[in-house]
Amino acid sequence: MAVSLDHLVLPPGSDRPSRKPSWLKMKMPAGEEYVKLLNLVNDQRLHTVCQSAKCPNMGECWAAGTATLMILGDVCTRSCGFCHIATGRPPTLDLDEPKRVGHAVATMNLKHAVITSVNRDELPDGGAEVWADTIREIRKQAPGTSIEVLIPDFCGNWDALQKVLDEKPDILNHNIESVPRLYKQVRPQAKYRRSLELLKIAKGQGFVTKTGMMLGLGEEAHEIEAVIDDLVAISCDILTLGQYLQPTPNHLPVARWVHPDEFENWKSHGESRGLRHVEAGPLVRSSYHAEKQVKAHAGAR
Repeated sequence: MAVSLDHLVLPPGSDRPSRKPSWLKMKMPAGEEYVKLLNLVNDQRLHTVCQSAKCPNMGECWAAGTATLMILGDVCTRSCGFCHIATGRPPTLDLDEPKRVGHAVATMNLKHAVITSVNRDELPDGGAEVWADTIREIRKQAPGTSIEVLIPDFCGNWDALQKVLDEKPDILNHNIESVPRLYKQVRPQAKYRRSLELLKIAKGQGFVTKTGMMLGLGEEAHEIEAVIDDLVAISCDILTLGQYLQPTPNHLPVARWVHPDEFENWKSHGESRGLRHVEAGPLVRSSYHAEKQVKAHAGAR
């Protein structure tokens, strides 16, 4: 199917938007399930990327009893221009954390668990052993739960990556976040080709692979197309596309508000190019509707 991409992206120099459009309205967190999950996270001294990254879908997801748990603490060694997670020197590793995560997943009775982490570049393995322990604990305490891991790039340490892959998560997720030209501003300590290589390695071992990208940071249509082509070339399965939202005045500004129709066009374009599934929309984030995606890709490995 041919998809027209003409005039999808404002030209460089266009005025930056000042007010959020109507389609970015979000529900405030509330409800019994939300309170139950909040209490569980607090009682188990766990972190969620939902809270740390100010995810716009927290109300919807928590009310449904799902959350993305974040391991290895809540302080990141990197300083990405888009991310609200605290940057600095992380505390000592909490080696009991994997057991508490396993307990939380079992208590929540999740059918699908999404686990992510901060970057721990100061550690020789980037925290890969804690990642492996966490997957093992979920398998032990909640054996019926499928597991999606949203992992860092481990600074290109593929032996560390293998520690995670050896535990056989159901979906291997690693976000590329933006187009290569913007990496110095968006992900200054990351490398676009390194992230592609990580996904390629995982796919080469038979994993269902997934990645995510934000729109509205200044990327142009041809650059988005090129990223999609790169993902198709490494047989990536799932792509999530969402609107970048500036978390504080100290973070990168929003270059433009991307209309829902454009997201639909990118979904059609990506799937017509060969991606198995594209989840696209203004409020889409990496783990949005993750439980539905794992059902759609059951048996893909």
